[in-house]
Amino acid sequence: MRTIRIHVELPLAVGQELTLPAQAGEHVARVLRLTAGAPVTLFNGDGTDYPAVIQTVGKREVTVRVETAQPIDNESPLPLTLAQGVARGEKMDLIVQKATELGVARIVPLLTERSEVKLDAGRAEKRLAHWQAVVASACEQSGRARVPTVLPAVSLEHWLRELPRDEVLRLALLPEGTRRASELRFSAAGGVLVVGPEGGLGHRDTAALAEAGFEGLRLGPRILRTETAGLAALAALQALHGDV
Repeated sequence: MRTIRIHVELPLAVGQELTLPAQAGEHVARVLRLTAGAPVTLFNGDGTDYPAVIQTVGKREVTVRVETAQPIDNESPLPLTLAQGVARGEKMDLIVQKATELGVARIVPLLTERSEVKLDAGRAEKRLAHWQAVVASACEQSGRARVPTVLPAVSLEHWLRELPRDEVLRLALLPEGTRRASELRFSAAGGVLVVGPEGGLGHRDTAALAEAGFEGLRLGPRILRTETAGLAALAALQALHGDV
């Protein structure tokens, strides 16, 4: 029987009774059509699943009682940050969703030299909230109890200036890259992977990345679309150095 997992941004504890947030409650009542007594599992990103039982289902709210707490240990031993050039519309949603399923720890939407997507302050805030919801939904589906961080969209130049100097392996997915996934060696700090938008990374982008210590990663002889490239690279890195 399928486990219904629901992400809630609330503190959770065994024995606690709570009202689900409006959107989650509506999904339980109207979409899933669950009734009182049905089991659900709540999680809030702290690394624990909280099996619960629905107490009441009303027109405007659903209440549940937390029964137990179960620590979940399914995070990848290879922490990866995906710094993705913002793609148009549903492409970006797909990238965010599947990267979460593949175990990425952090997602940074980048505005690069050839970015076709323009975000003013208001639109950027809405897109961030949307991407965070996509990540939470992907965690519900994939069984992750820790929710990857999605940072606000930022220019590549600004992001590079703020990037901490640590032992994270810095990689940029480039057709002309010379490093192979099988040759890489990661420290416990993991790695960060930069992927360009639809038009790829421009000359200014690649120069800035090289100056910041990024190495070019090459997946093979074929040019991949942006919605394929990062996901293929994440899958390869997880298979070779993680837990896939």
